[in-house]
Amino acid sequence: MESGPAGFAGTAFTLFGGALLLWTGARAVLGAPVVEGVSPRAAVSLSLLFGAGALAIGLWLLLGA
Repeated sequence: MESGPAGFAGTAFTLFGGALLLWTGARAVLGAPVVEGVSPRAAVSLSLLFGAGALAIGLWLLLGA
């Protein structure tokens, strides 16, 4: 009964995490700011951390469902 919502949430987290990692990587390679008004090193680090976390949670939900 809970596998449907877990699968949906897992898909959403996985897509968001992957997109955030892809977007952050593209911005870092192009030298464009990831976040306006924040140091580039902190912005890239936090974006990568949250992207990897969302991807890990999504995969955990998908594989555990």
